[in-house]
Amino acid sequence: MSSSKGLFSRSTRRLSRHIKPSQMGLTKLIKNFENGSKVVIMPRSTRNRSVPHPRYRGRTAIVIGRRGDAYVVEMELSKSTKRRLVVPQMHLQKA
Repeated sequence: MSSSKGLFSRSTRRLSRHIKPSQMGLTKLIKNFENGSKVVIMPRSTRNRSVPHPRYRGRTAIVIGRRGDAYVVEMELSKSTKRRLVVPQMHLQKA
């Protein structure tokens, strides 16, 4: 039987930090960022619905706006390509 080709296939070990939200503390869960500030995308939990794709781990992005509890960030993948992502605040930290 062939293995799954899903979004997070073969990335369980890379994402497994086993940090529960209750053990993270409120200061790491509740963060405020201003528009235009630089942030680093660092996945903090193993919940697959809110974790950004592993290719964006450690990348620096600029906050553009807010969407609910998450932030809209824009990063430059190459000189001609930019990507916008909606990332929950628990996966962002100041650069």
